[in-house]
Amino acid sequence: MPRALDHLVIAHRDLAAAAERYRSLGFQVSARNRHPWGTENHIVQFDGVFLELIGLGEGFAPPAPEDPVFPFAGFLSGFLARGEGLAMVVLRSADAEADRQAFAAQGLGNLPRFDFARKGVRLGQEVNVAFSLAFARSPALPATGFFVCQQKFPENFWDAAAQVHPNGATGVAELAFPHPEPEATRGFLSAFFEAPAEAAPEGLRFVLANAVATCSPSPSAAVRTAMRDGSSLSVE
Repeated sequence: MPRALDHLVIAHRDLAAAAERYRSLGFQVSARNRHPWGTENHIVQFDGVFLELIGLGEGFAPPAPEDPVFPFAGFLSGFLARGEGLAMVVLRSADAEADRQAFAAQGLGNLPRFDFARKGVRLGQEVNVAFSLAFARSPALPATGFFVCQQKFPENFWDAAAQVHPNGATGVAELAFPHPEPEATRGFLSAFFEAPAEAAPEGLRFVLANAVATCSPSPSAAVRTAMRDGSSLSVE
């Protein structure tokens, strides 16, 4: 059964401007959060999936390669040095450690699991949110990060009120990866998504549990959100 998208990490050098742009497009954007290692984010939440607008906070220092946070924060630092946009694709996980072991067995990477926590706000009260991440990687798609996320306190994270957007957006409809030879990504993406690759005019198409992913020779990555009226909106 295909896996479900958990969230998309969308990186911006000017995080405040990115948040304002999304608000101008009619999205409800969360308050700014800060991770313990210095990245900062805003969340655009839907039912069971979200967009993470992320940037480097004041005083951020790239972690050393041996630091457990390097596959996340180090990757983002390098990504933002090259450009902006869709940086990392994240799938939902019920057991990040089991996924980490499966990725290693399948040759999708053998990186350590990364666990972290931060404070959040729900119904005006400070709450704990915590996550376990397991990373995969592909030489065919070095410019995009891939991992799964297990939420430890989902009841403190998901908020129905935060999922109501003035523009009528209801979720993520599609994400697209650029690659000059999409066939080179078939093995990795099929294994990561646990979904077969389908031939499509634009390249390869993967139908996930709650979104569609495509890989094509397009010059850049793209993200489209689903709208209440059945249309979609390009946001990246």
